[in-house]
Amino acid sequence: MEKTNIILDGKSLTIEDVDKVARRGAQVEISQEAMAKVEKARAFVFEMINSDTPVYGFNRGVGLNKDRQVVDRYYEEYNRSLILSHCVAVDPAASEEDVRAILLARLNTLLLGYTGIQPAIVTMYKDFLNHNIHPVIPERGSIGEGDITCLSHIGLAMIGEGDVYYKGFKIPAAEALEKAGLKPIVLGPKDGLAIVSSNALAAGPGAVVLKDVEDLIDMADIVYALTMEGFKGNVTPLDPSLYPIRPLPGQAVSAEGVRKYLEGSYLWLPGVSESLQDPLSLRGASQVHGSVRDALEYVKKYMDIQLNTTEDNPCVLVDEKRMIACSNYEVTTWVLGFEMLGIALSHLSRIACHRTIKLATPKFTGLSRFLTPADGRVIAYGTIQKTFTSLDTEIRHLSNPATADYFSVAGEIEDHANNSPFVVRKTAKIIDNLYYILGIEAMHAAQAIDLRKATRLGKGTKVAYEMIRSEIPFLDEDRNLSIDIKKAYNIIKSKKMLQAVKEAVNKE
Repeated sequence: MEKTNIILDGKSLTIEDVDKVARRGAQVEISQEAMAKVEKARAFVFEMINSDTPVYGFNRGVGLNKDRQVVDRYYEEYNRSLILSHCVAVDPAASEEDVRAILLARLNTLLLGYTGIQPAIVTMYKDFLNHNIHPVIPERGSIGEGDITCLSHIGLAMIGEGDVYYKGFKIPAAEALEKAGLKPIVLGPKDGLAIVSSNALAAGPGAVVLKDVEDLIDMADIVYALTMEGFKGNVTPLDPSLYPIRPLPGQAVSAEGVRKYLEGSYLWLPGVSESLQDPLSLRGASQVHGSVRDALEYVKKYMDIQLNTTEDNPCVLVDEKRMIACSNYEVTTWVLGFEMLGIALSHLSRIACHRTIKLATPKFTGLSRFLTPADGRVIAYGTIQKTFTSLDTEIRHLSNPATADYFSVAGEIEDHANNSPFVVRKTAKIIDNLYYILGIEAMHAAQAIDLRKATRLGKGTKVAYEMIRSEIPFLDEDRNLSIDIKKAYNIIKSKKMLQAVKEAVNKE
């Protein structure tokens, strides 16, 4: 569990914070200033209770029912019905990590004071996180534009209905609230819509995905550097003089990282490489990896805005004494960024596959066919290409844009959508496939290094090689490679190799 509490104020939540709360169980606190904004907005809502001014989701219905009046004595009944009627999502349920990210993303946007939600609900979001009460949220059913069909299940748990995971066990929400010493929420004006109408289903897990992409690019650079040593690659494309004259930021970062990982490697010795130019998958890896970095920076910029600004409709403007309809829930800008990121990752995947194929091809490496230690007796990596290329095929199709596929719904009044939750989920699947692909490339690189009897490895690649060999021995006889693949996948996914290599290269 993360020991340091994260103080939320509605305007300074980072992607790293989301990762800490979602994956490491960090606790959260709410700043007094932020809670004061919530209370001020709630007071204004009660000022508006007897107003004749129609307000969407407050004294009028939602969606096509925006013409239906809601009178004050029915606020609790109406908001409860709103929660229940929006519980229409389907399995699978979101993971507990994702639920924590979802709760956090919505809690932070509530703290800006533009919602008018009752403070007790805001506190309940915090309590759910800190008491490890995680509502069971079916993750399919939202088309974006506010994840109302899924986030309604959070409201269900808050009123003591539905199921939750409490400290790892699935139990009824009412029982979990009682065990944690909490009381079910009694809903009031505007509460139902404030709970369901948010993009947190996509934004919370999306922030975690971006953290994974950030780490994945660094791991891809490390594996590429290891491949260069197994391949006996030409290092001239890494020359630092090349990058200022074509100042694309991402490729410069990747090239600098690879140079650090290869510091002290035999590759830098004069006359080592016999190749004037290597295949593009090796020669241009820093450039392609850099393209992923550039795409990531775009998405991170807009995800930061998403996590730290209001997304509510209607928007409560306390200082102006107004509550007005708007489209602040629109997230197409950063959803398009995720689509771009998926395409960029498909390029990273494809060149990793090509590098792996080249490592097993004697005419490029001068090593044995399929990196066998005994040609004619040991098949070695003769069949494994089918596995990583099939994973790349999945990535290629997952990279196809999905944000443009939507219907006109709710009596044809809701005629735009962006499919943000699905776009985020398919990006996460791309990343998971890449853990396998990079793991398999690392297996090939280590085998090639051994066959080449290369002992003078780089400061970073030596650590990476040793970590692989600590789990996966040299392939001297044919064996069940599915076991090796899973081990390699775990090495990459756990980020242990990333951490160890970075510690090694950053030592003075």
